[in-house]
Amino acid sequence: MSDQPFREKNRDRSVVTWLLVGLVVLFGGLYVAGYVFTSDKVPRGTTVAGVDIGGLEPAAAERVLAREIDIDQPVVVSADGRRHRIDPVAAGLSVDPAESVAQAGAGRSWSPARMWDFFTGGDDHEPVVTVDGDKLNEQIATFAEKVDTPARDGGVRFRRGSADAREPRTGSAIDRAAATQAVVDAYLTTDEVVPLPFEEVQPEITEDEVAAAMEDFANPAMSAPVTIQLGGEDVVLRPAAYAPALSMANQGGDLVPVLDERALLKAIEPAMKTVALQPEDATVKLVDGRPQVVRGKPGVTFDPEDITGEFLTLLAQKGEERTLAVETEVDRPDFSAKDARKLAITEVVSEFTTYFPHADYRNTNLGRAAELINGTVLRPGETFSLNETVGERTAENGFAKGFIISDGVYREDFGGGVSQVATTAFNAAFFAGLEDVEHKPHSFYIDRYPIGREATVAWGLIDLRFKNDTPYGVLIQAGIEPSSPSSSGSMTVRMWSTDYWDITAGVSERYNLTEPETRHLDGEECVPNEGYGGFDIDVFRHFRRAGEQKLVRTETMHTTYTPSDTVVCS
Repeated sequence: MSDQPFREKNRDRSVVTWLLVGLVVLFGGLYVAGYVFTSDKVPRGTTVAGVDIGGLEPAAAERVLAREIDIDQPVVVSADGRRHRIDPVAAGLSVDPAESVAQAGAGRSWSPARMWDFFTGGDDHEPVVTVDGDKLNEQIATFAEKVDTPARDGGVRFRRGSADAREPRTGSAIDRAAATQAVVDAYLTTDEVVPLPFEEVQPEITEDEVAAAMEDFANPAMSAPVTIQLGGEDVVLRPAAYAPALSMANQGGDLVPVLDERALLKAIEPAMKTVALQPEDATVKLVDGRPQVVRGKPGVTFDPEDITGEFLTLLAQKGEERTLAVETEVDRPDFSAKDARKLAITEVVSEFTTYFPHADYRNTNLGRAAELINGTVLRPGETFSLNETVGERTAENGFAKGFIISDGVYREDFGGGVSQVATTAFNAAFFAGLEDVEHKPHSFYIDRYPIGREATVAWGLIDLRFKNDTPYGVLIQAGIEPSSPSSSGSMTVRMWSTDYWDITAGVSERYNLTEPETRHLDGEECVPNEGYGGFDIDVFRHFRRAGEQKLVRTETMHTTYTPSDTVVCS
């Protein structure tokens, strides 16, 4: 038996084995060569945002993306028919080149499919976008402010003594989360306008809550007046009076009543016709041209919280239960009728009158100032202030614009002419022997005033003040006779008291004479003037006890009048 067939079989098997080994080595070499050639490069034909990076090593591909992709390309969005450009820098949008290249398939890999993709061509990839969420949300919120329609809660309004229901309203707003994703998705991928989605916004206070609030509180509150018992008197407060103090607010989804305590207390005052909150001191007034003591009035004091703390509960009641009894105390006046009689205001102790040429503003301003001063009572030791008594000279306080002296020239301002009131009151106080606390003469002499015995005032700067340093009270009476186009007007101030001093006055000759200058001014406020000189002068006040001849003392008042400059307006 021959072994030839056996040897041939073994030889065939060996050939096959070596063939297989050779194929493995061949394909292994090709595999390793493929890995070496392709594994650190981007597949051919690969693009990111349209930029070709195929066949490039990752670092080179990153540089190409960073250079070629326009990261500043804005995203245009729209909502409710309006458009808005979102700036990528302001919105915190940018591109991560490294992640974009990695996503495109760059990097070492033993995957045959990866090697096959390198040679057969890559895909078109979107860039990897980085987002600063806070900045992007801020940009969307800026646009949303223009197009969002806020939901309106239902509510209740109190006005003119009635309660009105305000129906709720559904709103709409840009869906912030969906809008953010839409902007990110559109960035660098489209130049078309991106519509942003809306969502409904429901009101927190619904129709049911409004209906419940109207039934439980609002309608009962406005159904009838309430009565507050103070000091034995019934103060009736009608819904129209207290309605401005009421409102209803959202608290946890429910409408609850809210009371403006200050507004309520203010609303109560007009209704308290027979109840005085503050005591009124006794005083002296002129009645039928004669001084008469007027008794004081007691006041009623109470704790305001006794009203404000129970008022909302009171409004929910019906019938007789809408009455609130408040504990009060009687507050007696500090100055009684007996004290007022001790003031001994019985006769005119001084009177002074000044005259003024016709001007409507003088009639208005002198009359208003006289009205505010008239009836002022100074107790012994008290000081009169014209500015405090008359107040600021404004249109709201009843004054008109007229000529005043400012910086040595005439100009228009509210209260022109009030210095005539100051001069008249000063002279009445002068001859009543009252203490001169503060007075300032005009800067230059005005010949209708007594020389050296006149005063000017300016709100917040210059005042007229005199003190009652006598043992008796002083009642000031002030009034005017208006001027007309054919006659001058007059201002008179009388001091009522008990005669304490006999006052006489003296005056020196003029000295230190000065000459005026000429000033050229322009502007609409310029008032022309024919100037005259200035001078110094002294006025003497001699004090004698009423009915006696003995001189007690003499006061000297010195005045320097500056020249009244000639003013030429250009």
